[in-house]
Amino acid sequence: MFLSRLIACSALLFAFDAAAAVDPHSYANTEQVTVRALALDLSVDFGKRELTGAADLTLDWHDKAARELVLDTRDLTIEKIDALDADGSAHAARYTLARRDAIRGSALRIALAAQAPRVRVHYHAASKASGLQWMTPAQTAGKQQPFMYSQSESIHARSWVPLQDTPSVRFTYTARVQVPTALRAVMSADNDAKHALDGDYRFTMDQPIPSYLLAIAIGNLAVRETGPRSAVYAEPSVVEAAAKEFADTEKMIATTEKLYGPYRWGRYDILVLPPSFPFGGMENPRLTFATPTVIVGDKSLVSLVAHELAHSWSGNLVTNASWKHMWLNEGFTTYVENRIVEAVYGKAQADEEFILASDELRREIKDTPKPAQRLVPDVEDADDAGSDFAYVKGAWLLRTLEAKFGREAFDAYLRGYFDHFAFQSITTEQMLTYLAPNLLDKYPGRMSLADVKAWIDEPGIPKDAAMPTSLRFEAIAAARKAWLAGTRKPADIGAKDWNTQEWMYFLDGLPQTVAREKLTTFDAAWHLTGAANAEIARRWYLVAIRNDYQPARAAMAEYMTRIGRRYLVVPLYEALAKTPDGKDFARGVYAKAKPGYHPMTQVSVEKALAKKH
Repeated sequence: MFLSRLIACSALLFAFDAAAAVDPHSYANTEQVTVRALALDLSVDFGKRELTGAADLTLDWHDKAARELVLDTRDLTIEKIDALDADGSAHAARYTLARRDAIRGSALRIALAAQAPRVRVHYHAASKASGLQWMTPAQTAGKQQPFMYSQSESIHARSWVPLQDTPSVRFTYTARVQVPTALRAVMSADNDAKHALDGDYRFTMDQPIPSYLLAIAIGNLAVRETGPRSAVYAEPSVVEAAAKEFADTEKMIATTEKLYGPYRWGRYDILVLPPSFPFGGMENPRLTFATPTVIVGDKSLVSLVAHELAHSWSGNLVTNASWKHMWLNEGFTTYVENRIVEAVYGKAQADEEFILASDELRREIKDTPKPAQRLVPDVEDADDAGSDFAYVKGAWLLRTLEAKFGREAFDAYLRGYFDHFAFQSITTEQMLTYLAPNLLDKYPGRMSLADVKAWIDEPGIPKDAAMPTSLRFEAIAAARKAWLAGTRKPADIGAKDWNTQEWMYFLDGLPQTVAREKLTTFDAAWHLTGAANAEIARRWYLVAIRNDYQPARAAMAEYMTRIGRRYLVVPLYEALAKTPDGKDFARGVYAKAKPGYHPMTQVSVEKALAKKH
């Protein structure tokens, strides 16, 4: 039985790889040639909002007859291209830049007389590059210096570097970056906290990474050590609070190493970006990018750091081969994140966080087409792959495997999985081929391969999904019910000692309609309008929008203007857009907020405001 299953899985894997040799979100001809190393030489011009320079690509040729290299670009200006011989001598290469596709950008086709070991592309990136945000001094915390940072995931690296922009290709890189003096440059590489602010920075990343983990940031950055292999970079006015909030970073690294093997990236530093950063965090190796919205003073939102750290095993180390398999990155990472939170902050907080996520997913299922509920959906735009299904449903499957096989057996499997596929990009089929003999067949009768595939291929959540409980949440649900029924005053619901997750649970569970006078008295008791905690404020403002609670609007507008994290602000725009008055208010807010938003956030907000209800 084991042998026949292994043969069947191997045949399925071979058939899949043959059919999916080309990433649908990339133009690159990776079946013929792949990039093995990248060397960047870039100058940064804040006045023009441009990166200018050259990219040297070291090539591995797989097809002896191939004479063409196809790269991904978006809105790059190509100045010239040289083919480099083994001795470094350069010869001009012919090239064509294809018509721009709205999602994938433009294919750069380089015709070569012979297979060159290296190609050098001279170019500059446009000020509108989708993977870069250029910020004026006024848009930063310090208000003195400009700031620039990248966001390459999912397919935005091609907007600032010409390369094979697909997670199926991994490469090492070096970089020289010249910036205005007094500013610090950092990358997803070996950053030197003691580097002189001389405007000339050099970086090395000697472990192979996919293109979406290529990252850069430049600004007025201070540094504080948080451990023997970790530090926080942030603007001077933010760095002390950030270092205090992230003081448990080394403890998190050591905890994860005990569970899943050594941390293989050297250092784990964190860069706290301005509030316009469109994500909570980005797992760039050696330098996680993080939103300042998680700095609340009580470490209640540092699960974000646990999540980005977990990517050092699931995602950065073992990577989805294309974006339709994104659950291999995010589902595994969300599971590992929860295990880190449990080990460092206790099972109660970990369970509360998982219940919140699973409740949100159940609500989302009602409005999500069934094909999009699969763990391996077909997505036209790679940016649409990062749904709650990839994150939460994926983690829920792993949590169910843990429940079925026991934590000891599942931990051993997962550690072996990370070791087996280290520094590789894989598909769901490859994951299953490893899962069958290394977990399912070792403990027969607990969960079959068909059961696992049902999780992956079918919509919704299977009935055998493992789910924690929380006595604290049960008590909060009772308090919420009593307040809504009028048998308990706002001041008497016991919220004084609630943590962030418990406030989130209370607000998430409110009905669609709550009488405005009840909201007024509740707000007077707990001062949620203008709350400093961004997670609590987001939920309160959604309640306010649903019930036309006008006293929240001024603080809501300030919140939506100050913060550019899509998860926090886009739902507010979507909710406001459902009524004419709300849409008018939202458009006024967006007119002021737009210059400070990242291009990705702008696209999401404009989609929300364009919807007809």
